[in-house]
Amino acid sequence: MLKPLVSAALRHRAVVIVISLGLLGLSIDAFRKLPVDAFPDVTNVQVQVATVVPGRSPDEVERLATIPIEIGMTGLPGMTEMRSQNEPGLSIITLVFTDDTPVYFARQLVSERLDEVRSRLPAGVNPVLGPVATALSEVYQYTLEKPGDGERALTKEELMERRTIQDWVVRPLLRSVAGVAEINSTGGYVRQYQVLVDPVKMRYYGVTIADVHRALSRNNENASGGILPQGPEVFLVRGLGLLRNIEDIRSIVIKEFRNTPVYLRDLAEVRIGEEVRYGAMLKGGYTEAVGGIVSMIAGGNAKEIVSRIKERVEQINRNNMLPGGLQIVPYYDRSELVDAALATIARVLQEGIVLVVIVLFLFLGDLRSSVIVIATLILTPAVTFLVMERTGMSANLMSLGGLAIAIGLMVDGSVVIVENVFAQLGHRKDEPKSRVILDSVMEVGTPVIFGITVIIVVFLPLMTLQGMEGKMFSPLAYTIAIALAVSLLVSLVLSPVLCSFFLKGGAEHETFFVRWSKRLYLLLATRALRNPVITAATAILLFASSLALVPFLGTSFIPEFKEGTISPNMDRAPNISLDESLQMEAEAVREIRKIPGVKHVVSRLGRGESPVDPAGYNETDMMIQLLPLKERPGITQEMVEDRVREILNRFPGVNVVMAQPISDRVDEMVTGVRADVAVKIFGDDLDQLLKAARETARIAMRIRGTGDVKIDRVAGQMNIDAVIDRAAIARYGLNIEDVNDVIAAAVGGKPATEIYEGERRFEAVVRYPERFRNSVESIRSILLETPTGADVPLSALADIRIQEGLSQVRREGGRRRVVVGINIRDRDLGGYVAELQNVLREKVPLPSGYYFEFGGQFENLERARGHLMIIVPVTIGIIYFLLFLLFQSLRPAFLIISVLPFASIGGVVALYLTGMYLSVPASVGFIALWGIAVLNGVVLVSQIRSLRETGLDVGEAVMRGASQRFRPVMMTATIAALGLIPFLFATGPGSEVQKPLAVVVIGGLISSTALTLVVLPAIYRWFDDIA
Repeated sequence: MLKPLVSAALRHRAVVIVISLGLLGLSIDAFRKLPVDAFPDVTNVQVQVATVVPGRSPDEVERLATIPIEIGMTGLPGMTEMRSQNEPGLSIITLVFTDDTPVYFARQLVSERLDEVRSRLPAGVNPVLGPVATALSEVYQYTLEKPGDGERALTKEELMERRTIQDWVVRPLLRSVAGVAEINSTGGYVRQYQVLVDPVKMRYYGVTIADVHRALSRNNENASGGILPQGPEVFLVRGLGLLRNIEDIRSIVIKEFRNTPVYLRDLAEVRIGEEVRYGAMLKGGYTEAVGGIVSMIAGGNAKEIVSRIKERVEQINRNNMLPGGLQIVPYYDRSELVDAALATIARVLQEGIVLVVIVLFLFLGDLRSSVIVIATLILTPAVTFLVMERTGMSANLMSLGGLAIAIGLMVDGSVVIVENVFAQLGHRKDEPKSRVILDSVMEVGTPVIFGITVIIVVFLPLMTLQGMEGKMFSPLAYTIAIALAVSLLVSLVLSPVLCSFFLKGGAEHETFFVRWSKRLYLLLATRALRNPVITAATAILLFASSLALVPFLGTSFIPEFKEGTISPNMDRAPNISLDESLQMEAEAVREIRKIPGVKHVVSRLGRGESPVDPAGYNETDMMIQLLPLKERPGITQEMVEDRVREILNRFPGVNVVMAQPISDRVDEMVTGVRADVAVKIFGDDLDQLLKAARETARIAMRIRGTGDVKIDRVAGQMNIDAVIDRAAIARYGLNIEDVNDVIAAAVGGKPATEIYEGERRFEAVVRYPERFRNSVESIRSILLETPTGADVPLSALADIRIQEGLSQVRREGGRRRVVVGINIRDRDLGGYVAELQNVLREKVPLPSGYYFEFGGQFENLERARGHLMIIVPVTIGIIYFLLFLLFQSLRPAFLIISVLPFASIGGVVALYLTGMYLSVPASVGFIALWGIAVLNGVVLVSQIRSLRETGLDVGEAVMRGASQRFRPVMMTATIAALGLIPFLFATGPGSEVQKPLAVVVIGGLISSTALTLVVLPAIYRWFDDIA
């Protein structure tokens, strides 16, 4: 198989060159089309169901909406998890499906079940599906500003005008951009027509609030009289009665009183007001603002979609398409992070390639040989991009990081082949060049094929990872596998062809660097061969010593990705008013703006217009954009975070959790919790759950490494409850609905109809003026009319009192839960959770039916660890089987497998010396390290066995084989290590994730190369199977 392939390539050299150039051209075009993002989308397949239940408390929302919907969703095909959040007036249920479930199929299943559930929900309650978006969908955020705004505070009228423009002008313009899933409007005041009825005047005219509501609703409609044929023409017959303005509303007739019509203006003030606000936006601490959050569709190309959005924004601003000179001003742009992350990878790739070229020249000393190997460095990444584009993979931090890791690996096959061809051409000058090249390739081809295949196989564990870690690291593994497969084909087909063109033969020579290195190596190898027992014992002792370091490494999931934007979440007392929350937030933002390195600060309080935005106005999501790294020398993101935490902790009653936009959303959507560790406490009684949660938080604060601690704000929302006295309403001939309707309309305001202004429409609401509903006494004084015409105060029908209620209720798997969220600082995740679990087991006993679960990043770590413990041994078994197929013997296969633990020595020591944790990226480093070690072992042992088959004795075969394979083994190891050196010094976004991997591989290659070149020859005699 191999010989015909190489022979055909050498016979049709021009065809091979043309095909290579054609692939290069196609690859350039594919690279331009490749989807680009900063981060792989790790969100699971999920569907969110949002249900607005106006005015209801969390426990009522749970009872009336959440539980019926949860029961209806039970047993959905492919559903793996169901959790819900119940806020005042809002229920959000998140349904998680298996990764192989198409999201649109999942939405169809949920939609069908909702159709069945709607009949069991209260009248007017209509659940809706959330947008087709993921944790990475929020790609662009902006405010609406005028050039002359400066730092003045906007008036309420300006905020209302800008919110109207945002809802009815900006949102449709941006929603039409291809790839946009949703525009979530935030801040400002939503315009509303308000009919403020005077209860005194209503009593005088004998009118109830229900009469006003009915009259407003019935006097705002058009009607159709069908069509009227008139000879050759047809006319549409219409009755036109839509309300057009405030004067039309004032002119509505309510009733006749003493032969005189009673107009709405006689008993009510009609005005333009604003809807009750559940959120706001603050910019810079000096003014409220209006803006929006643009979410892209799931699976979209972030770079491309943001580019389209920016083009549309530039067009809108340039052509003055917004009224009043308003401009769209972004304060968060995902493309900046994408560009920074890709720039980090591109810089690492460039530096790695330069180092690889230098190493090639140092070892080969021949410019033409180096150029042939460099051709592999050019064509392999290019064709990899082509395959990625064709298979739907995206270019992101992890997939391109895999390519950067593979820089040192993808030239291994070509290095071995070119080095052997170069050497053979020097020995066999009189033979035809094509025959020498073919023989040279055949001599090392099989070991190269098996060696690179083994490297691909060692990445099998990453391809089989599940959950968040699988979505994150499988692109890296697939990219490496694709690159290595392409490099193998290039080295077997293109490299021999280029050798036939460029290598002219001549005396074999070694560079000064190689000669000097080999001289030292042969002295060391000779001593090792003379003392195999001591050599093996030393290697075992080093391995045992490295194992002793493992307990001191600590474990973590993935190093925190520095996005360049900080998004601290603040949680205040649940009963805080929006105005008070705004005042506190403005003070905090003004202080944060003064921190060196901060570019600008925008803060969102409460929820926006999106139905799946559940925050209360006691919750704040701040967006602190940092200056680029080059503009804040010496100021790290951690330094800014510490200063922000210090400022926010000054405010009383505030829970602070430091986060970043992407990681925050990922944690929330994947695990339902925004924290490194989530201690979930399940049960039925919220008081008991809160008691356990507070004790858990108290214990956590005493454990070393605790950063931020946040308990779900379950209680603390103060309610004004009107407990209706059934006996009292019976005496007056009233029922519960009569009383509740008056409370709902007079205090909360009851929508009666919608007023159209061209394409825009706004609610018209009937309610009491503020002075009649702004205190408990005012509410007690609300009058109700009995069937006999008598007026009865509400206080005579109900016990009206202030009492504490629930602020939220969270559920998971059909049970209530309270979460203690913990962020960890300066300590490994695994060690922290192990200590916390032990302490909780001893000091927080739970009643029967109550239990703990640990989630957050720790849940991902445990799942990844458990999976790797199964798949890694299986992978080692596969490698052993492949080695057996290569050598047709168990002994040499076992000899090479024994390299794996010794290769790990340097990786463990490197982690220990750098203070890094044993994380998933570090585990990936060990996997890559094993592949390189096996490749080098195959190259060395194959040569020794070939020499043994010629009749040489063991000692001579070992020394000659070690000498002949010293250069290729050193080249592959050095190239792989130096290709990763740039990762050690990279500082841009994403470098934090790749750095542990680079540390492990570089440290491990130092030990594995030394042990491969010294220990393997020393102990080969014990495993020799050739008679």
